[in-house]
Amino acid sequence: MFISEFIDYLLLEKNYSKHTVKAYKADLISFLEFCVKEYDVSDIQNVNYSQIRSWIVQLVNSGVSNRTVNRKISSLNAYYRFLLKIEEIEKNPLAKHQALKVSKKLQVPFSVSEIEDVLLVLKENTDFESVRDRLIVELFYATGIRRIELVDLKLSDVDLNNAQIKVLGKRNKERYLPLLPSVCSTVQEYIKVRSESFDQDEIPYLLLTKKGVKIYETLVYRIINNYFSKVSSKVKKSPHILRHSFATHLLNEGANLNAVKELLGHSSLAATQVYTHQSVAQLAKVYKQSHPRNKK
Repeated sequence: MFISEFIDYLLLEKNYSKHTVKAYKADLISFLEFCVKEYDVSDIQNVNYSQIRSWIVQLVNSGVSNRTVNRKISSLNAYYRFLLKIEEIEKNPLAKHQALKVSKKLQVPFSVSEIEDVLLVLKENTDFESVRDRLIVELFYATGIRRIELVDLKLSDVDLNNAQIKVLGKRNKERYLPLLPSVCSTVQEYIKVRSESFDQDEIPYLLLTKKGVKIYETLVYRIINNYFSKVSSKVKKSPHILRHSFATHLLNEGANLNAVKELLGHSSLAATQVYTHQSVAQLAKVYKQSHPRNKK
């Protein structure tokens, strides 16, 4: 079925992250299990669109969101395009498939005051976990870094002399992000308490758990959710909302869209433009307050 070859292709040629490739593989395995159970077919290389369509129907009927279904189909589509590329199939069964409609979810960013309130809470204590958690919040908000990028940060990626960090983004693309003086100060404080607790030479990663091992994505999510639950009534409180807040607040203050794109590590402006609705709303508010005709 060339699944292992497809995985190697994603990793080695497309430079997809291990996290992304893991999701692709899981989607293919899920479809394979469906085909075996429903059609007694153990080779998804030769299925037809009707069989794929029945999988989509089953997913939707089981409560899977349209957005998630589209992601799974996207994985399957990439697999069939790969088979076409290596000439193992003559036709992509998903060639004429149309993605399911999804409603656009409004991502509500944290306000500046909510972020400041969380940082005030975190400044109350100077133990290892409190300083680490404060650094996590500051890095998210000051750099717009992704959760997996933050988790993978190494001590060697931090350059306090030039006030910047090196980040390994999607498809192994490196970018350098500037650090505010306040963040540099927190980094120095964290490295000090880190060195007092753990051997610096043994662990290359910057952010650690209280047991001295590399921090993981679920823990980062819990940290952000926990602290922001204390100050915000917003439904969604996650690392991505902090990244969203970073971009929205920059745009609200007049930052160039291209500059924000580079900071976020987006490959195209289209991905960055999803953050502009908030800045447009801010512009509309200023416009209504300032335009002479509106004052009448």
